Amino acid sequence: DTPPQSIARAEELLQKALAIDDSHAETYSLLSVLAMQKRQHEKAISYCEKALALNSNEADSTARCARTLEYLGRAEEAIALVKRAMRLSPYYPNWYLFVLGVAYRMTGRYDEAIAAAKGFLNRNPNHPYAHVLLAVSHFQAGRQEEARATVAELLRRNPKFSVKKLAKPLGWYKNPAEAERILDAARKAGLPE
Repeated sequence: DTPPQSIARAEELLQKALAIDDSHAETYSLLSVLAMQKRQHEKAISYCEKALALNSNEADSTARCARTLEYLGRAEEAIALVKRAMRLSPYYPNWYLFVLGVAYRMTGRYDEAIAAAKGFLNRNPNHPYAHVLLAVSHFQAGRQEEARATVAELLRRNPKFSVKKLAKPLGWYKNPAEAERILDAARKAGLPE
């Protein structure tokens, strides 16, 4: 209910963890997520660089850093990192597919973005952001009918989901034009304000 306080508390606990032992990649990758939420892009990438330097074989940290790169507009690098995380952890968590799909969409590889989003939704059919990823990928690929059908399915599963709800995490993008492209496609595919 209080995101700013939750973020502050998480950061406080992660800093305590660093004070105890500053050699864990995961601590730095989690700090990168918090930095992105606060739009501290340079700090976020610095934390990722530290995480990868400490342990480039830690799959979750690698995938988190791929997500940070996406928000910085470095989608090709994100694809390489998340694929690496998938190799490191062949039974990877579902969210890796979401990270991969976003990066593919950002690079215009829409069929691959659609496949990743569908893979995610096969495991978690109610996840609203995966439906948005699928709808926006369809829309940007010129498949408006599929985009509208995806938004209809999203709203069937999550009737209160809206552009306003979608916009919040999109504010983390370093380039606001990327967020606007997503919001514009989602609106045109039928997502209500």
